[in-house]
Amino acid sequence: MPERISVPKLPRGLSRLAFRFPIWLYRVHLGWLLGHRFVLLTHTGRKSRLLRHSVLEVVRYDKLTGACIVASGWDTKSDWFLNVTANPIIVIQIRNKRSAATAKRLSPEVGAQELLDYSHRHPLALRELVKFMGYRLNGTQDDICALGRMIPMFVFTPLSVEG
Repeated sequence: MPERISVPKLPRGLSRLAFRFPIWLYRVHLGWLLGHRFVLLTHTGRKSRLLRHSVLEVVRYDKLTGACIVASGWDTKSDWFLNVTANPIIVIQIRNKRSAATAKRLSPEVGAQELLDYSHRHPLALRELVKFMGYRLNGTQDDICALGRMIPMFVFTPLSVEG
């Protein structure tokens, strides 16, 4: 079973600036530098109703449909998680392709399988992601699946593709 060794704090100050830097890459049309491993999420604030932006690591990207799966590294505390739960109509951008999309939370079992698949494709990235989220894994497939059941995951499915 995954062991929680720390609870990550939401970024403040300089660390928040560093987390937001990739948004600026997308704004100056350099999102292609981040490839298919990151997505720019534009979502509506649940209270303010203003547009908000977040860049998230992609767990899996489907080149055929443009859908991507993401995990909430701060569990249910992140603003983007709360916002897309309240309003699942979003806009995503991967590389230089923007699409209106919908956000749908994955079931724990599907999340477990996605994290396991991710661990096979990107073992070093998983190790860093797990550490970042404050967990320790024993490295077994059962442990990875257990963590995948615990972490909220979403699929962002495009409605159409804009150039």
